[in-house]
Amino acid sequence: MTDWLADAQGDGAATPLTPAEREGLIPTYITNRAELNEAEQLNILEADTWAFRRKRDVLDHGLLVSLHKRMLGKVWRWAGAFSGEVNRRIGVDYWLIEAELRQLLDDVRYWAENQTFPPDEIAVRFHHRLVVIHPFPNGNGRLSRLASDLLAVQLGQERFTWGRAILVEAAETRRLYVAALRAADMHDIGPLLAFARS
Repeated sequence: MTDWLADAQGDGAATPLTPAEREGLIPTYITNRAELNEAEQLNILEADTWAFRRKRDVLDHGLLVSLHKRMLGKVWRWAGAFSGEVNRRIGVDYWLIEAELRQLLDDVRYWAENQTFPPDEIAVRFHHRLVVIHPFPNGNGRLSRLASDLLAVQLGQERFTWGRAILVEAAETRRLYVAALRAADMHDIGPLLAFARS
């Protein structure tokens, strides 16, 4: 994993977290973005090891919730809990999260069983839809990448690289990733598929 995989929190690593940004934070020593990013990254690395330790069915609703909790549960109290009763500016309305997630899992099972798309494309389409649903308050991109890696392996493929082969600064890699997600929003999965293997 590389540092850019952490969700963009702004350029200033030493920027103090506001009281609102610290709401739900478990470690009391965390006061700035750099400390937060480090704590989250360590938690995610543990979850990555757990996720790949044995065969898991990533298309299980409960596994996705458990995976999110394992990724961020040592850092955030809300880890593994769907976004609450406040609509966010991104993702589906909170009352649709459960239904959209179940529909996604059913769709991906169908694609895999019927070989609707090649395995990489199934996993990348899964990633995109999970990002669009945006079920959790934070960490959705990171969850979606790890879950898609698990699905790719489940489908007999190698894990994705998610831009690690792109030899540019992290901000540029993230820009390419976001551009690929936007293309997928417009029904062009090609850039995201290419980015996942870059």
